[in-house]
Amino acid sequence: QVQLVESGGGLVQAGGSLRLSCAASGRTYRMGWFRQTPGKEREFVASITWNTGNRYYADSVKGRFTISRDNGKNTVDLQMNSLKPEDSAVYYCAARKGVVYSIDYADYDYWGQGTQVTVSS
Repeated sequence: QVQLVESGGGLVQAGGSLRLSCAASGRTYRMGWFRQTPGKEREFVASITWNTGNRYYADSVKGRFTISRDNGKNTVDLQMNSLKPEDSAVYYCAARKGVVYSIDYADYDYWGQGTQVTVSS
């Protein structure tokens, strides 16, 4: 069992920045960030592998968000720049045991409790 704890959400104006952090109690193959708004399915944002650091991003955040990991601290961060109101959501950290790349939230095995990000216009 891997425990994930997110931090760093909050309220920011459009064009601003926020940094989310996820502390993991153990290691799997891949870590990801997802987001969800009421009435919608959980949406892939970005993922990274612990060993090689391979990164993937959703098209909607490419060039604005950066995912990174600190192997020594077992943390994964999501730096969010040039935020837009449509980025507002609850952001979840997730861990996947499988080695195959996936953007499907159902393929991730462990989840954090979520942190709210609100971007005002």
